[in-house]
Amino acid sequence: MKNRREIVVDVLKKEVPMSFDRAVEYVERTIQDEGFSILLTKSIDDIIKKRLGLLDYRCYTIILACAPDLARMALDVSKDVGNLFPCSFAVYEDNSKVLVSHVSIMKVAAEIGLAGASKMMPVIKETSEKVRKAWDKL
Repeated sequence: MKNRREIVVDVLKKEVPMSFDRAVEYVERTIQDEGFSILLTKSIDDIIKKRLGLLDYRCYTIILACAPDLARMALDVSKDVGNLFPCSFAVYEDNSKVLVSHVSIMKVAAEIGLAGASKMMPVIKETSEKVRKAWDKL
């Protein structure tokens, strides 16, 4: 077994004091302000409602984003990291609250062995700093 450095993968999650639709727009704008490009914003609840006929399914939207500089750094470490791209942020309703969540794909890539943890550390550090700046504004 390879000697791997353990990386803790946390789920960032917080309640935002605004309506669901406003929260989606706010997350998009905030992460764009920190250098992420929005690739797609998709209402998962609409897909579930249409395909499964669950008319009362709660709001759930994913925002797929990419910071090209960070993507390049990660791909320079291992092309396999691209299997986890793009970064995603979820905005959803739960118990009458609007929540935003995010998981670091860079940490996940190292944890599941797509790239060596020691080589990913600079990428993880840069990504964490950029995401943290946006996260603190939410």
